[in-house]
Amino acid sequence: MDFTGNLIVISGPSGTGKGTICKKLLDEHKTLTYSISATTRQPRTGETHGINYWFTDKIEFERMIEQEELLEWAEVYGNYYGTPLARVQEVLKNGQDVILEIDPQGAMNVKKKFPQGVFIYIIPPSMTELEKRIRGRGTDSDESIARRLKAACDEIRMGVYYNYVVVNDEITVAANKIAAIVEAEKCNVLRNTDLLRQICEDKGE
Repeated sequence: MDFTGNLIVISGPSGTGKGTICKKLLDEHKTLTYSISATTRQPRTGETHGINYWFTDKIEFERMIEQEELLEWAEVYGNYYGTPLARVQEVLKNGQDVILEIDPQGAMNVKKKFPQGVFIYIIPPSMTELEKRIRGRGTDSDESIARRLKAACDEIRMGVYYNYVVVNDEITVAANKIAAIVEAEKCNVLRNTDLLRQICEDKGE
C-alpha cells in the first residue's frame, strides 16, 4: 500500500526528553499526528478513551495479535500495550505524518513490518547530563538511577539500527532537527518516483 504520510518512530533512553520533544512537534506542526496505543489496563483518573489510549479487554487484544492487526505489542506488568495498524495506515494514507514514541524493542518490531518508516533515535549530550535530568525528577532512588543509567548505555547501542540520531541538548533545537528530517524525507526519491514519471508523461516524453 502506498502512503503519502511518514511514519516517524522516535526512541531513546529514559530521561532524554522524548515526550517533551514529541509534544513540541505536535504543538507546532499541525500535519503531525500522535499514534495512540491500545492497552488492556484500566483507565486512570483523567484519561479518556481515544485520546490517551484505546482501552480494550484482553480477549479483544489477543484477537488483534492473532489477526496481525498490531504494528507492535508488548506485555508489561500483566497488561498488553500495542499500536493498532489500521489506524496508523488510515492517517498515513490521508497524507498526515504519524509520530510513534516507543522503546527500541518495539521500534525494531515496527521496522520489520514497516521498513519505510523514519526511525529517529534521541540521545542525551552525555551520560552526566542524563543522570542530572533523571535526578532532577526527584522520583528515583540512587539504586533506581543506577539501573536506569546502565539500561541507557545498553539502549544507546541500539541507535545504529535507526536512520537518524538527534542529540537533545536543547528541546527547541532537537525538535527543529526532527522537523527538518521529516521534511527532507518527503523529498526522498523513493517517495517521488510517480511524480518524476508524471512530469515526463505530461511532456509526452
